Amino acid sequence: MKKIELEIVALSHSITQTHSYAVVLGEVDGVRRLPIVIGGFEAQAIAVALERMQPSRPLTHDLMKNFMLAFNVELHEIVINDLQEGIFYSKLICSSDNDTVEIDSRTSDALALAVRFGCPIYTYENILENAGIMMEEEEGKKVKEEVTVTSSSAQGKDDLKSLSVEELQQLLTDVLEQEDYIRAIAIRDEISSRKK
Repeated sequence: MKKIELEIVALSHSITQTHSYAVVLGEVDGVRRLPIVIGGFEAQAIAVALERMQPSRPLTHDLMKNFMLAFNVELHEIVINDLQEGIFYSKLICSSDNDTVEIDSRTSDALALAVRFGCPIYTYENILENAGIMMEEEEGKKVKEEVTVTSSSAQGKDDLKSLSVEELQQLLTDVLEQEDYIRAIAIRDEISSRKK
């Protein structure tokens, strides 16, 4: 079965499930998108890696990467290989000095590791056909956009606009201490937009 390469194109608060997020994977050189609902912790782990943030302590996925590297295990790719009753199943394709193995994984964890290792993400045609959505042709032709990470926290974007840069800096420090990295990204973006 031919594998289709995907890339993370968006990460946002899920509109279908409370306290959940959606990671949207886009077909490389294609117009189809594959939205996957994930938990808040995994969304935060993906956002931290995408934004190249350095948490004060390693997150679980950072620990896993460090463990794998310490024992010379390389992550080559992840494959979203099955879809059953709305649940995606994935495998990590790893190798050590002597062997290559496939390890079952939750898709959200696999994506968090793929971002950290910089490895490709694949799926199969039947999964894209069953769960993918087709984007408008013009939108699919756009130049590859930066990954969009959006936050839907109690302090929305409009509320951030009412704060001074000093208040935003203090809020950023507070949310980083609470390890709310998705909210930190929104605050950092607001600070950056004011400096332009």
